Amino acid sequence: MKKYKRPLNLLAFLGISVILLFSCKNASEEKIEKKETGKMEYPAEWMYNQRAYPNNYINKEAYKEAIAQSKQILASRSPEVAGEWTFVGPLNTGGRVTDVAISPDNDDHLYIATATGGIFRSYDRGVNWVPIFDEVTKPSIGDIAISRSNSQIIYAGTGEANGSATDGAYFGDGIYRSNNAGDTWTNVGLPESNHIGRIVVDPTNPDRVFAAATGQLYGKNNERGIYRTTNGGANWEQVLFVTDSTSAIDVAMNVANTNIIYAAMWERTRKPWQRDYGGVTSAIHRSMDGGTTWTQLGAANGLPASNGQTGRIGIAVSESDPSTVYARFTTNEITNEFDGMYKSTDNGNNWTLVTPAGALSGIDANFGWYFGNLRVNPTNSSEVYIIGFDIAKSTNSGASWQILPGMHVDHHALDFSRTNSNFMLAGNDGGAYISNNGGSSWTKFVNLPITQFYNIEVDKTQPERLYGGTQDNNTIRTITGGASDWNSIWGGDGFHVNVDPVDNNYIYVESQYGNLGRSTNGGSSFSNATNGISGSDRNNWNTPVIISPFDHEILYYGTNRLYTSNKAANWSVISPDLTDGLHPSGSLAFGTLTAIASSYNNLDVIYTGSDDGNVNVTFDGGTTWTDVSAGLPDQYITSIAMIPDNDLMAYVAVSGFKYLDYTPHVFKTSDGGQNWTDISSNLPNIPVNDIIIYPAENILFVATDLNVWYSKDDGANWTILGNNLPLTVVMDLKFHEPTKTLYAGTFGRAMHSYDVSDILGTNENEIAENAIKIYPNPATSEFTISQNLASEGTVQLYDISGKKIKDLFKGNFGANKNIKVKTDGIAAGVYLVKINNGNKSATKKLVIDK
Repeated sequence: MKKYKRPLNLLAFLGISVILLFSCKNASEEKIEKKETGKMEYPAEWMYNQRAYPNNYINKEAYKEAIAQSKQILASRSPEVAGEWTFVGPLNTGGRVTDVAISPDNDDHLYIATATGGIFRSYDRGVNWVPIFDEVTKPSIGDIAISRSNSQIIYAGTGEANGSATDGAYFGDGIYRSNNAGDTWTNVGLPESNHIGRIVVDPTNPDRVFAAATGQLYGKNNERGIYRTTNGGANWEQVLFVTDSTSAIDVAMNVANTNIIYAAMWERTRKPWQRDYGGVTSAIHRSMDGGTTWTQLGAANGLPASNGQTGRIGIAVSESDPSTVYARFTTNEITNEFDGMYKSTDNGNNWTLVTPAGALSGIDANFGWYFGNLRVNPTNSSEVYIIGFDIAKSTNSGASWQILPGMHVDHHALDFSRTNSNFMLAGNDGGAYISNNGGSSWTKFVNLPITQFYNIEVDKTQPERLYGGTQDNNTIRTITGGASDWNSIWGGDGFHVNVDPVDNNYIYVESQYGNLGRSTNGGSSFSNATNGISGSDRNNWNTPVIISPFDHEILYYGTNRLYTSNKAANWSVISPDLTDGLHPSGSLAFGTLTAIASSYNNLDVIYTGSDDGNVNVTFDGGTTWTDVSAGLPDQYITSIAMIPDNDLMAYVAVSGFKYLDYTPHVFKTSDGGQNWTDISSNLPNIPVNDIIIYPAENILFVATDLNVWYSKDDGANWTILGNNLPLTVVMDLKFHEPTKTLYAGTFGRAMHSYDVSDILGTNENEIAENAIKIYPNPATSEFTISQNLASEGTVQLYDISGKKIKDLFKGNFGANKNIKVKTDGIAAGVYLVKINNGNKSATKKLVIDK
């Protein structure tokens, strides 16, 4: 097996790495799980590790090239060449919002920035939203700022800066400016900033801007600190730099005297197996001359003296009384827990502790590095908001606090109307909310398609039932196929979902680190389903679980070893350690299985893939295993696919970006792994997150960090599927063969479906696809079957199981080019419409939604 390729100085810090390894994790994307064994799990840097293993490196140029290649493909083909994706939801779940903004001169104009879904704008106070940043193709947003003097001018900083495990995987390329309220954008600099913590626009001059650049999350760089532009981004000057590992995380301005600037600096370093989010350089700096010179504020001013445990700091300046400034501190280099709020009434010369740490214990849970923000009501300098796991509000400058009710946890953003400060817009891991009464109650926007899916599932027998595991929004499903009625069925971050294809009363769901649940009543209730899984095994953040395509009662589950069970009642191990072993740091989140594929013909043939680049296969049900990694790159294995008619044929997808001039990402074996062939061809050199096959025609589909691609010639050529899916991260694919529908789960733009009929071949007994159209689809009270056929024929309606429901038409097609059908007496659901014309036929999917 391959060995870890780690820097030579790794052993030098192993002694302290165990101490610095996270003992506590984000209650959302890095939530700690304490299993029944009492074992405390280490964190997984899953998103980053997938893309950076083994060289701890992400090639930004490869991503730029992939964007250009993708846009060229979409721009060069006629729209009719490819079909359209259909959004299927959810709208009511939400996803991580990193910043929000209310236009300073119109409360109906709202902006939502997301962690991996771009920016959305509403001109009707949230009744309707449109994405306005998709063309930029930078889905991760750190901050947005609207000019107070000209609301048409907006700045967007790319790259979320909250220090989460996804930040390093989805970095930015600087700051963008729009002069038309977000209709179009221009990159105006700071391409190596990676992540932007805050942007402040001079209220009197929209071209004078300050930006807090945090720099690389997994690494050090000099392009961090506070930057200033006086010409709208044409030129930037780094006006405050501390060290190459000290980020600028916050910046604030005195609106009455815009030469007074405050900056919060944050010493933070992170490796996939280690976090150090504190240090002596974490401190507040102040400039009295517009950013030209700076002074560090500290103990002499009444603030806590910086030490090795000082973590993220947040600052806010009152607009109604600009000499009033607040600062919130955290401590503990691993957890960044709340360590008090301080107030100054003289522009920061002197500070007083107004809220001791114990008064808001738990406001930052044990991951204050994920929040760290502070806001002041623009019309009341005593009304302060601490933004953390919850939002706390004080109306007496921090002397007492109340927790605001009615929202999802994990808060990142809060903004106020400049005409009615009781009107507020908030953003958290569950989406965006508004309040009209100063935060006493909140209304969630249930029309934002920003859910972050890790994995998805479609019920084979009832395909209107869609499932998905999401970041910080549980495992969710819809049982109607609607976009707005998704509900949680299993807690935590959601991952793999498996619905028994024969008996859908059996549903298997999973949260982080393989915490598996089973339902035997169609999802009404769940019980733990990890009996037999050893507590000493290593589990991936996204532990692979599959149902055997040969026997629907048999499941497979991967730790660092492979387990099997009958209906997840009790698990038995059937392999040795199939990875390179325990990571040198001792982290139990590395050296894990990440992909499983099993035979359609028997229980003997199983392939596994791991996060350290291993592929193994057994041909005797697990008695013996063979490492078949030779010929594959040492990269994170994301997916393995088999076909029904040949157990020796398998496809493997890997993550990572181009490292050399060319780095393949999809491979095929025809001899059980003895030899591998690169079939990446013209695929962009970026992560491939999933691969599936339509075996009837051997069409390959892959989910990448930029859309869904397919190949009809076994990988010799690839192109983008469909015209209208955002160029965003696609994590998982599922295919529903009876309806020929492909489902794509994106990480930030929810779930979409595609009818693949338009790319399938036509045999001599099939009617050409373009000869028949059904619209509207979905239909409500009526639909039309438009066709250009001749002679006699029939049209019949079947349910998804193949049972005939009714005859829709019988007669001469030539005299009835547009056949209208009422849906009276037909229940809502998914149906198949079969058209018979002579010795030829065609089947179309129809959705009836009443």
